Amino acid sequence: MPNGLIHDDSLRAHPDGLALRLTIPWYRSLWLSSVTTLALTVDGEQVDVADLRVEFGDTSYALDELPAQSERLWFLQEHPLLIARRSTPVALGETHDVVLHGELRLPYMQIAPGQDGGPGMYVPNVVHDVKTLTVVGADAEIPALVSDVTPPPPAAEDDPFQLGLTLYSASAEFRAGYFGFDGLLDRVAELGIGPGIEIVASQMVPTYPVVGDEFVRTWRAAFDRHGFVESSFGANLDMGRRRDRDMTPDEEFAFSTLMFEGAKKLGFPLVRIQSAKPELLRRLLPIAERLELKLAYEIHAPMGPNAEPILRVRETYAELDSPLLGFVADFSSTMHAMSPTLLRAVRRAGLDDEAVQRLQDIWATDATMQARQQEFIAYLRGRDFDPGRLGAFAHLAFNMHGHVDPREWADIMPQILHVHAKFYDIDDAGQEPAIDYPELVRVFVESGYRGFWSSEWEGHAFAELGEVDPLLLVRRQHDLIRSAMRTVPVG
Repeated sequence: MPNGLIHDDSLRAHPDGLALRLTIPWYRSLWLSSVTTLALTVDGEQVDVADLRVEFGDTSYALDELPAQSERLWFLQEHPLLIARRSTPVALGETHDVVLHGELRLPYMQIAPGQDGGPGMYVPNVVHDVKTLTVVGADAEIPALVSDVTPPPPAAEDDPFQLGLTLYSASAEFRAGYFGFDGLLDRVAELGIGPGIEIVASQMVPTYPVVGDEFVRTWRAAFDRHGFVESSFGANLDMGRRRDRDMTPDEEFAFSTLMFEGAKKLGFPLVRIQSAKPELLRRLLPIAERLELKLAYEIHAPMGPNAEPILRVRETYAELDSPLLGFVADFSSTMHAMSPTLLRAVRRAGLDDEAVQRLQDIWATDATMQARQQEFIAYLRGRDFDPGRLGAFAHLAFNMHGHVDPREWADIMPQILHVHAKFYDIDDAGQEPAIDYPELVRVFVESGYRGFWSSEWEGHAFAELGEVDPLLLVRRQHDLIRSAMRTVPVG
């Protein structure tokens, strides 16, 4: 996903000086307390922190007030203004050089828990926008995605599993405002890429973590109109929601319970859980039983079913011995090559052919993710190339692309409750160039899987907004999966 706080139409006139229309630089909504740094320079002069404030409608916050805003959600489709006080306000049509440096703390991606009641360490998201902007009016038009499509091939009654998608596939377009929620589901129906619909709650629900009645009505109307089927409710656990400390076990339980209740209100049979801590699962199992919800922990790159952390989860499952506990299989774990979409992105960031080849060679080794990442960073520094030029790509290249053998999924197939059919591209031959879908289909069909495959296009992590239509790519991926699964005998 384009990792920017500001874009070409962000600079606005304001009586106090100027305003920048901000876009959240992530795929999901975040608490306003997640914003740790905002530093603005205009025409070479740094704006004093005391002259900056963030404005949501009628409410504004000084930067030193942001750490305390752990109850204020910055919803994915909200665009607050960063107001900068200046002696002379900017005027329409003027051009200014703007540098905006932002740092965010991702509250659900904990690196290490806090000690002695203090805050833990969380994955950062660093944004550094350098742009020459022209002051524009407030009503910039958003382009529409329009394309002609042929009707999809019909699903067959004897297809071994059903197809669907996670709306996460259209993260960048939803964030940019190409779609509202209704429009996004209308587009999915138009392309014939249901029936299964999966959501990431923190992305789609404006009142996250609570699923409000108004959202339920909107959801129900769309489902009744299009004949969709609920597949998976993606829950997060925002352990770092507060800046001063991590969630307590009681808060983790209460937050997770809210997620489960929201999933039930929307009719989901399954929740993708983020934490498999034994003590938390013991408390949550009675809630899941009461609400008749299955709980599935996601296995994502760089790990596979037999990685040490997953083996520990499997041990917990064996101890708890509940049919409600299982896994989401994410195919980012089982890639045979790096995504061409990622390789295009690092080339745009300045890597030459030698560096791109070196990246792929290091990725293909059996070293740990951290060791491979550090080896690549050392290589870049040895060539006097600042790894910072790659932004998050130097990390994402290794943590989003695993190379576990696809046959390992068979080791836990009875416990796989849902599939994230991750993909990045579909080539001219109709294949995913980095993920062996025919082999994955064979493994899952022969091993007896009969749940949903939920298409998850994650090229938005690397592609530019508007570079492709992700929902058209999902449609093409469905064609690939249907073709592959109809060549494998069903036992």
